[in-house]
Amino acid sequence: MTRVYLSLGSNVGDRLAVLRSAVRRLYGLQAVRFVDASPLYDSEPWESEPSQTAGEQRWYLNCVVAIETSLTPRALLAELQTIESALGRTRPPGTPEAQRFAPRTLDIDILLYGDQVLSAGDDLQIPHLFLAERGFVLRPLADLAPELEHPALYRSVRELLAELVDEHDVRAGVYPARWFED
Repeated sequence: MTRVYLSLGSNVGDRLAVLRSAVRRLYGLQAVRFVDASPLYDSEPWESEPSQTAGEQRWYLNCVVAIETSLTPRALLAELQTIESALGRTRPPGTPEAQRFAPRTLDIDILLYGDQVLSAGDDLQIPHLFLAERGFVLRPLADLAPELEHPALYRSVRELLAELVDEHDVRAGVYPARWFED
């Protein structure tokens, strides 16, 4: 089985309940073994237009989850998109750029899939293309795997976090340490 790191985020509805439901659904996948989850972070949303202000969207609740799986990256992506849809994710019309910054009930991204580097169309890039640029991804990933090396940048998660230039606010949330357990 391959160790995989997933980013989960929500800024619509009961964010904590959605993330807990997503983890429960990951537990239920046949070819997936849940390993651990980071603490939760409240994260300022990224906006699509410079004229937008952070107050126009609710802040995200974000975390990183470690799993092990025998699924291929494409098969895992399909399972994750099924979970997103089941928990209310809809994709608005428009350009991929407009969709990227839209509010969402649930967003699950594959950050790292073992040490693979994969480009399989616009919807599957491993490592995630923006992993090293986003505090809401690097901070929780560093909680789980600070010494893990990015397979294309050859830098540890800890180093990437120390070098991060991201002005978006990412705050440690006031949530139970094992928030994903009932």
